[in-house]
Amino acid sequence: MIGVAVLGSTGSVGESTLDVLARHPQRFRLVAIAAHSNAARLAAQIRAFRPPYAALADAGAVAELRRLLGTEARGTRILAGAEALEELVALAEVQCVMAAIVGAAGLRSTLAAARAGKRLLLANKESLVMAGPLLVAAVNESGATLLPIDSEHNAIFQCLPRGARTGVAPAGLRRILLTASGGPFRDTPCEALASVTPAAACAHPNWVMGRKISVDSATLMNKGLELIEACLLFGVTPAQVEILVHPQSLVHSLVEYVDGSVLAQLGAPDMRTPIAHALAWPERIESGVEFLDLLKAGRLDFRAPDTDKFRCLALAQAAARAGGLHPVLLNAANEVAVQAFLEGQLNFPGIAAVIEAVVQRGTGGAPGGLEEVLAADAEGRVRARERILGMTRNAPMQGVRA
Repeated sequence: MIGVAVLGSTGSVGESTLDVLARHPQRFRLVAIAAHSNAARLAAQIRAFRPPYAALADAGAVAELRRLLGTEARGTRILAGAEALEELVALAEVQCVMAAIVGAAGLRSTLAAARAGKRLLLANKESLVMAGPLLVAAVNESGATLLPIDSEHNAIFQCLPRGARTGVAPAGLRRILLTASGGPFRDTPCEALASVTPAAACAHPNWVMGRKISVDSATLMNKGLELIEACLLFGVTPAQVEILVHPQSLVHSLVEYVDGSVLAQLGAPDMRTPIAHALAWPERIESGVEFLDLLKAGRLDFRAPDTDKFRCLALAQAAARAGGLHPVLLNAANEVAVQAFLEGQLNFPGIAAVIEAVVQRGTGGAPGGLEEVLAADAEGRVRARERILGMTRNAPMQGVRA
Protein backbone atom coordinates (compact mmCIF):
# COMPACT_ATOMS: atom_id res chain seq x y z
CA MET A 1 0.00 0.00 0.00
CA ILE A 2 1.33 3.39 -1.03
CA GLY A 3 0.41 6.25 1.30
CA VAL A 4 -0.73 9.35 -0.61
CA ALA A 5 -1.21 12.99 0.40
CA VAL A 6 -3.26 15.19 -1.94
CA LEU A 7 -2.55 18.90 -1.56
CA GLY A 8 -5.23 20.93 -3.31
CA SER A 9 -7.76 18.13 -3.02
CA THR A 10 -10.81 20.33 -3.68
CA GLY A 11 -9.53 21.57 -7.07
CA SER A 12 -10.03 19.85 -10.41
CA VAL A 13 -6.69 17.97 -10.33
CA GLY A 14 -7.21 17.03 -6.68
CA GLU A 15 -10.65 15.61 -7.33
CA SER A 16 -9.39 13.71 -10.37
CA THR A 17 -6.64 12.25 -8.17
CA LEU A 18 -9.18 11.09 -5.59
CA ASP A 19 -11.19 9.48 -8.38
CA VAL A 20 -8.17 7.46 -9.55
CA LEU A 21 -7.23 6.50 -5.98
CA ALA A 22 -10.77 5.26 -5.33
CA ARG A 23 -10.44 2.86 -8.28
CA HIS A 24 -7.44 1.14 -6.64
CA PRO A 25 -8.15 0.72 -2.92
CA GLN A 26 -5.84 -2.30 -2.67
CA ARG A 27 -2.91 -0.33 -4.06
CA PHE A 28 -3.16 3.15 -2.52
CA ARG A 29 -4.08 4.50 0.91
CA LEU A 30 -5.21 8.12 1.17
CA VAL A 31 -3.37 9.46 4.23
CA ALA A 32 -3.99 13.20 3.96
CA ILE A 33 -5.95 15.80 2.04
CA ALA A 34 -5.58 19.57 2.12
CA ALA A 35 -7.27 22.63 0.66
CA HIS A 36 -7.00 26.38 1.00
CA SER A 37 -10.40 27.41 2.37
CA ASN A 38 -13.16 25.28 0.80
CA ALA A 39 -14.47 23.81 4.05
CA ALA A 40 -17.67 22.45 2.52
CA ARG A 41 -15.93 20.44 -0.19
CA LEU A 42 -13.19 19.23 2.16
CA ALA A 43 -15.85 18.06 4.64
CA ALA A 44 -17.51 16.02 1.87
CA GLN A 45 -14.15 14.46 0.98
CA ILE A 46 -13.45 13.59 4.62
CA ARG A 47 -16.83 11.83 4.85
CA ALA A 48 -16.18 9.93 1.62
CA PHE A 49 -12.55 8.87 2.20
CA ARG A 50 -12.00 9.04 5.99
CA PRO A 51 -8.32 10.08 5.75
CA PRO A 52 -6.30 10.12 8.99
CA TYR A 53 -5.29 13.75 8.32
CA ALA A 54 -6.86 16.82 6.72
CA ALA A 55 -5.79 20.45 6.61
CA LEU A 56 -6.99 23.89 5.61
CA ALA A 57 -4.30 26.46 4.84
CA ASP A 58 -6.78 29.19 5.77
CA ALA A 59 -6.89 28.74 9.55
CA GLY A 60 -10.03 30.88 9.72
CA ALA A 61 -12.01 28.26 7.80
CA VAL A 62 -11.27 25.41 10.23
CA ALA A 63 -14.13 26.29 12.59
CA GLU A 64 -16.56 25.98 9.69
CA LEU A 65 -15.04 22.61 8.75
CA ARG A 66 -15.47 21.31 12.29
CA ARG A 67 -19.05 22.58 12.40
CA LEU A 68 -19.90 20.84 9.13
CA LEU A 69 -18.37 17.54 10.24
CA GLY A 70 -19.57 17.45 13.83
CA THR A 71 -18.92 14.01 15.27
CA GLU A 72 -17.95 12.79 11.78
CA ALA A 73 -14.54 14.41 12.32
CA ARG A 74 -13.58 11.52 14.62
CA GLY A 75 -10.76 9.53 13.11
CA THR A 76 -9.45 12.49 11.10
CA ARG A 77 -6.95 14.88 12.67
CA ILE A 78 -7.61 18.38 11.33
CA LEU A 79 -4.67 20.76 10.96
CA ALA A 80 -4.74 24.51 10.25
CA GLY A 81 -2.47 27.04 8.60
CA ALA A 82 -0.05 27.06 5.67
CA GLU A 83 2.61 25.30 7.74
CA ALA A 84 0.23 22.35 8.17
CA LEU A 85 0.80 21.43 4.52
CA GLU A 86 4.50 20.97 5.21
CA GLU A 87 3.64 18.79 8.21
CA LEU A 88 1.50 16.54 6.04
CA VAL A 89 4.16 15.89 3.39
CA ALA A 90 6.69 15.02 6.11
CA LEU A 91 4.52 12.24 7.57
CA ALA A 92 6.23 8.85 7.58
CA GLU A 93 3.00 7.24 6.32
CA VAL A 94 3.14 9.39 3.16
CA GLN A 95 5.29 8.08 0.33
CA CYS A 96 3.60 9.98 -2.52
CA VAL A 97 2.54 13.65 -2.63
CA MET A 98 0.20 15.16 -5.21
CA ALA A 99 1.16 18.86 -5.33
CA ALA A 100 -1.96 20.39 -6.89
CA ILE A 101 -2.22 23.74 -5.10
CA VAL A 102 -2.60 26.51 -7.67
CA GLY A 103 -0.12 29.38 -7.71
CA ALA A 104 2.71 30.51 -5.46
CA ALA A 105 0.80 29.24 -2.43
CA GLY A 106 1.99 25.72 -3.26
CA LEU A 107 5.71 26.49 -3.30
CA ARG A 108 6.74 25.75 0.30
CA SER A 109 4.88 22.44 0.59
CA THR A 110 6.18 21.31 -2.82
CA LEU A 111 9.76 22.07 -1.77
CA ALA A 112 9.14 20.29 1.54
CA ALA A 113 8.00 17.15 -0.29
CA ALA A 114 11.08 17.24 -2.53
CA ARG A 115 13.42 17.70 0.42
CA ALA A 116 11.74 14.81 2.24
CA GLY A 117 12.57 12.47 -0.65
CA LYS A 118 8.94 11.70 -1.56
CA ARG A 119 7.50 10.66 -4.89
CA LEU A 120 6.37 14.13 -5.97
CA LEU A 121 3.52 14.38 -8.46
CA LEU A 122 3.90 17.96 -9.63
CA ALA A 123 0.77 19.72 -10.86
CA ASN A 124 1.80 23.07 -9.35
CA LYS A 125 3.79 24.52 -12.26
CA GLU A 126 4.33 27.81 -10.42
CA SER A 127 6.76 26.07 -8.03
CA LEU A 128 9.09 25.35 -10.94
CA VAL A 129 8.57 28.74 -12.57
CA MET A 130 9.42 30.55 -9.32
CA ALA A 131 12.09 28.33 -7.82
CA GLY A 132 13.00 25.78 -10.47
CA PRO A 133 16.72 25.45 -9.67
CA LEU A 134 15.96 25.09 -5.95
CA LEU A 135 13.30 22.45 -6.57
CA VAL A 136 15.38 20.45 -9.04
CA ALA A 137 18.37 20.54 -6.67
CA ALA A 138 16.18 19.38 -3.77
CA VAL A 139 14.87 16.45 -5.83
CA ASN A 140 18.34 15.32 -6.89
CA GLU A 141 19.91 15.78 -3.45
CA SER A 142 17.19 13.92 -1.51
CA GLY A 143 16.64 11.13 -4.03
CA ALA A 144 13.01 12.17 -4.51
CA THR A 145 11.19 11.15 -7.68
CA LEU A 146 9.56 14.03 -9.56
CA LEU A 147 6.80 13.07 -11.97
CA PRO A 148 5.08 15.87 -13.93
CA ILE A 149 1.29 15.96 -13.97
CA ASP A 150 0.59 18.69 -16.52
CA SER A 151 -0.63 16.70 -19.51
CA GLU A 152 2.06 18.22 -21.73
CA HIS A 153 5.00 17.53 -19.43
CA ASN A 154 3.72 14.11 -18.53
CA ALA A 155 3.52 13.39 -22.28
CA ILE A 156 7.13 14.54 -22.74
CA PHE A 157 8.21 12.40 -19.79
CA GLN A 158 6.55 9.37 -21.38
CA CYS A 159 8.45 10.04 -24.64
CA LEU A 160 11.88 10.22 -22.94
CA PRO A 161 14.18 7.23 -22.34
CA ARG A 162 13.66 5.39 -19.05
CA GLY A 163 16.07 6.64 -16.40
CA ALA A 164 16.29 10.27 -17.59
CA ARG A 165 17.27 12.54 -14.68
CA THR A 166 15.26 15.60 -13.68
CA GLY A 167 16.82 18.69 -15.21
CA VAL A 168 19.18 16.79 -17.54
CA ALA A 169 18.46 16.46 -21.26
CA PRO A 170 18.89 12.86 -22.46
CA ALA A 171 21.43 12.20 -25.20
CA GLY A 172 20.03 12.59 -28.69
CA LEU A 173 17.16 14.93 -27.81
CA ARG A 174 16.90 17.73 -30.39
CA ARG A 175 13.80 19.64 -29.31
CA ILE A 176 10.45 19.49 -27.55
CA LEU A 177 7.16 20.27 -29.29
CA LEU A 178 4.76 21.62 -26.69
CA THR A 179 1.11 21.58 -27.77
CA ALA A 180 -1.57 24.11 -26.80
CA SER A 181 -5.28 23.96 -27.40
CA GLY A 182 -5.30 27.70 -28.11
CA GLY A 183 -8.02 28.25 -25.51
CA PRO A 184 -11.53 29.65 -26.08
CA PHE A 185 -10.28 32.71 -28.01
CA ARG A 186 -7.93 31.08 -30.51
CA ASP A 187 -10.18 32.20 -33.42
CA THR A 188 -11.53 35.40 -31.81
CA PRO A 189 -10.49 38.61 -33.61
CA CYS A 190 -7.95 40.64 -31.66
CA GLU A 191 -10.21 43.69 -31.53
CA ALA A 192 -12.95 41.66 -29.80
CA LEU A 193 -10.77 40.58 -26.86
CA ALA A 194 -11.30 43.80 -24.89
CA SER A 195 -14.95 42.90 -24.34
CA VAL A 196 -14.67 39.20 -23.42
CA THR A 197 -16.03 38.24 -20.01
CA PRO A 198 -14.51 36.10 -17.24
CA ALA A 199 -17.22 33.51 -17.88
CA ALA A 200 -16.19 33.25 -21.53
CA ALA A 201 -12.50 33.03 -20.60
CA CYS A 202 -13.21 30.17 -18.19
CA ALA A 203 -15.25 28.19 -20.74
CA HIS A 204 -12.41 26.04 -22.06
CA PRO A 205 -13.43 24.06 -25.17
CA ASN A 206 -11.60 20.84 -24.23
CA TRP A 207 -10.54 20.73 -20.57
CA VAL A 208 -12.29 21.07 -17.20
CA MET A 209 -10.07 23.28 -15.05
CA GLY A 210 -10.19 25.85 -12.27
CA ARG A 211 -10.85 29.52 -13.02
CA LYS A 212 -7.27 30.78 -12.72
CA ILE A 213 -5.81 28.05 -14.93
CA SER A 214 -8.66 28.50 -17.43
CA VAL A 215 -7.83 32.20 -17.80
CA ASP A 216 -4.14 31.32 -18.18
CA SER A 217 -5.13 28.98 -21.00
CA ALA A 218 -7.21 31.73 -22.61
CA THR A 219 -4.27 34.18 -22.57
CA LEU A 220 -1.77 31.41 -23.48
CA MET A 221 0.18 32.33 -20.35
CA ASN A 222 -0.36 28.73 -19.31
CA LYS A 223 1.75 27.65 -22.26
CA GLY A 224 4.40 30.23 -21.44
CA LEU A 225 4.66 28.94 -17.89
CA GLU A 226 4.84 25.40 -19.26
CA LEU A 227 7.73 26.41 -21.53
CA ILE A 228 9.70 27.62 -18.50
CA GLU A 229 8.72 24.44 -16.65
CA ALA A 230 9.85 22.23 -19.56
CA CYS A 231 13.28 23.86 -19.67
CA LEU A 232 13.80 23.12 -15.98
CA LEU A 233 12.33 19.63 -15.96
CA PHE A 234 14.08 18.34 -19.05
CA GLY A 235 17.31 20.35 -19.17
CA VAL A 236 16.65 22.14 -22.47
CA THR A 237 16.94 25.78 -23.55
CA PRO A 238 13.95 27.94 -24.56
CA ALA A 239 15.23 27.72 -28.16
CA GLN A 240 14.71 23.94 -28.01
CA VAL A 241 11.01 24.26 -27.17
CA GLU A 242 8.52 24.97 -29.97
CA ILE A 243 4.88 25.68 -29.15
CA LEU A 244 2.18 24.40 -31.51
CA VAL A 245 -1.52 25.21 -31.33
CA HIS A 246 -3.39 21.90 -31.60
CA PRO A 247 -7.15 22.55 -31.26
CA GLN A 248 -8.16 18.91 -30.75
CA SER A 249 -6.02 18.48 -27.58
CA LEU A 250 -5.34 14.83 -28.44
CA VAL A 251 -1.57 15.03 -29.01
CA HIS A 252 -0.37 16.19 -25.62
CA SER A 253 3.22 16.89 -26.69
CA LEU A 254 6.06 15.48 -28.79
CA VAL A 255 9.82 14.91 -28.50
CA GLU A 256 12.11 15.11 -31.53
CA TYR A 257 15.45 13.29 -31.61
CA VAL A 258 18.58 13.97 -33.66
CA ASP A 259 17.98 10.90 -35.86
CA GLY A 260 14.72 12.40 -37.15
CA SER A 261 12.40 10.36 -34.92
CA VAL A 262 9.47 12.19 -33.33
CA LEU A 263 7.69 10.49 -30.44
CA ALA A 264 4.22 11.70 -29.44
CA GLN A 265 1.87 10.84 -26.59
CA LEU A 266 -1.84 10.88 -27.44
CA GLY A 267 -4.99 10.44 -25.39
CA ALA A 268 -8.36 11.89 -24.55
CA PRO A 269 -8.19 15.30 -22.80
CA ASP A 270 -8.66 13.99 -19.27
CA MET A 271 -6.26 14.69 -16.39
CA ARG A 272 -6.84 11.23 -14.93
CA THR A 273 -4.45 9.80 -17.56
CA PRO A 274 -1.30 11.63 -16.39
CA ILE A 275 -2.39 11.23 -12.77
CA ALA A 276 -2.75 7.45 -13.10
CA HIS A 277 0.53 7.26 -15.01
CA ALA A 278 2.43 9.10 -12.28
CA LEU A 279 0.77 7.25 -9.39
CA ALA A 280 1.67 3.83 -10.78
CA TRP A 281 4.91 4.63 -12.64
CA PRO A 282 6.71 2.65 -14.00
CA GLU A 283 3.64 0.42 -14.19
CA ARG A 284 0.25 1.22 -15.75
CA ILE A 285 -3.16 1.18 -14.09
CA GLU A 286 -6.73 1.82 -15.21
CA SER A 287 -7.73 5.49 -14.90
CA GLY A 288 -11.40 5.62 -15.87
CA VAL A 289 -10.58 7.63 -18.99
CA GLU A 290 -12.41 7.05 -22.27
CA PHE A 291 -10.11 5.39 -24.81
CA LEU A 292 -9.05 7.44 -27.83
CA ASP A 293 -10.78 6.65 -31.13
CA LEU A 294 -8.63 8.13 -33.90
CA LEU A 295 -11.19 7.29 -36.59
CA LYS A 296 -13.79 9.29 -34.68
CA ALA A 297 -11.29 12.12 -34.09
CA GLY A 298 -10.80 12.32 -37.85
CA ARG A 299 -7.99 14.84 -38.08
CA LEU A 300 -5.15 16.44 -36.14
CA ASP A 301 -4.39 20.10 -36.85
CA PHE A 302 -1.36 22.18 -35.86
CA ARG A 303 -0.46 25.83 -36.31
CA ALA A 304 1.87 28.43 -34.85
CA PRO A 305 0.57 30.60 -31.99
CA ASP A 306 -0.13 34.30 -32.60
CA THR A 307 2.13 36.05 -30.08
CA ASP A 308 0.98 39.51 -31.22
CA LYS A 309 -2.58 38.61 -30.28
CA PHE A 310 -1.60 36.64 -27.17
CA ARG A 311 1.04 38.90 -25.62
CA CYS A 312 1.26 36.83 -22.43
CA LEU A 313 2.96 34.02 -24.33
CA ALA A 314 5.56 36.40 -25.79
CA LEU A 315 6.23 37.84 -22.32
CA ALA A 316 6.72 34.36 -20.88
CA GLN A 317 9.09 33.40 -23.70
CA ALA A 318 11.14 36.54 -22.99
CA ALA A 319 11.22 35.74 -19.26
CA ALA A 320 12.39 32.20 -20.04
CA ARG A 321 15.26 33.57 -22.10
CA ALA A 322 16.18 36.17 -19.46
CA GLY A 323 16.08 33.70 -16.57
CA GLY A 324 17.01 34.73 -13.04
CA LEU A 325 14.13 36.37 -11.19
CA HIS A 326 12.24 37.37 -14.33
CA PRO A 327 10.01 34.24 -14.22
CA VAL A 328 9.21 35.00 -10.56
CA LEU A 329 8.04 38.52 -11.42
CA LEU A 330 6.14 37.22 -14.45
CA ASN A 331 4.26 34.66 -12.38
CA ALA A 332 3.49 37.11 -9.54
CA ALA A 333 2.16 39.77 -11.89
CA ASN A 334 0.10 37.19 -13.76
CA GLU A 335 -1.58 35.87 -10.61
CA VAL A 336 -2.55 39.39 -9.52
CA ALA A 337 -3.70 40.45 -12.99
CA VAL A 338 -5.79 37.32 -13.55
CA GLN A 339 -7.52 37.81 -10.20
CA ALA A 340 -8.24 41.44 -11.11
CA PHE A 341 -9.73 40.29 -14.43
CA LEU A 342 -11.91 37.71 -12.68
CA GLU A 343 -13.13 40.41 -10.28
CA GLY A 344 -13.98 42.82 -13.10
CA GLN A 345 -11.20 45.31 -12.33
CA LEU A 346 -9.31 44.71 -15.57
CA ASN A 347 -10.21 43.77 -19.11
CA PHE A 348 -8.71 40.78 -20.88
CA PRO A 349 -5.89 42.58 -22.77
CA GLY A 350 -5.11 44.39 -19.52
CA ILE A 351 -3.68 41.16 -18.09
CA ALA A 352 -0.76 41.30 -20.49
CA ALA A 353 -0.38 45.07 -20.03
CA VAL A 354 0.05 44.66 -16.27
CA ILE A 355 2.54 41.80 -16.63
CA GLU A 356 4.61 43.69 -19.18
CA ALA A 357 4.82 46.77 -16.94
CA VAL A 358 6.01 44.67 -13.98
CA VAL A 359 8.54 42.51 -15.84
CA GLN A 360 10.09 45.47 -17.65
CA ARG A 361 11.04 46.99 -14.27
CA GLY A 362 12.63 43.77 -13.00
CA THR A 363 16.35 43.39 -12.43
CA GLY A 364 16.31 39.67 -13.15
CA GLY A 365 19.23 38.74 -10.90
CA ALA A 366 19.84 35.07 -10.14
CA PRO A 367 17.89 33.84 -7.08
CA GLY A 368 20.18 32.91 -4.21
CA GLY A 369 17.61 31.02 -2.16
CA LEU A 370 13.96 30.65 -1.22
CA GLU A 371 13.73 33.92 0.71
CA GLU A 372 15.02 35.87 -2.28
CA VAL A 373 12.46 34.17 -4.50
CA LEU A 374 9.65 35.02 -2.07
CA ALA A 375 10.86 38.63 -1.84
CA ALA A 376 10.79 38.96 -5.64
CA ASP A 377 7.32 37.40 -5.68
CA ALA A 378 6.08 39.94 -3.12
CA GLU A 379 7.68 42.80 -5.08
CA GLY A 380 6.01 41.67 -8.29
CA ARG A 381 2.61 41.54 -6.62
CA VAL A 382 2.97 45.05 -5.19
CA ARG A 383 3.99 46.44 -8.58
CA ALA A 384 1.10 44.67 -10.29
CA ARG A 385 -1.46 46.07 -7.84
CA GLU A 386 -0.01 49.57 -8.24
CA ARG A 387 -0.25 49.25 -12.01
CA ILE A 388 -3.86 48.04 -11.86
CA LEU A 389 -4.79 50.87 -9.50
CA GLY A 390 -3.26 53.43 -11.84
CA MET A 391 -5.04 51.96 -14.85
CA THR A 392 -8.46 51.94 -13.18
CA ARG A 393 -8.03 55.52 -11.91
CA ASN A 394 -7.05 56.86 -15.32
CA ALA A 395 -9.62 54.96 -17.38
CA PRO A 396 -11.98 52.27 -16.02
CA MET A 397 -11.34 48.91 -17.67
CA GLN A 398 -8.34 50.36 -19.52
CA GLY A 399 -5.64 47.89 -20.50
CA VAL A 400 -5.57 47.44 -24.27
CA ARG A 401 -1.97 47.48 -25.38
CA ALA A 402 -1.28 50.44 -27.66
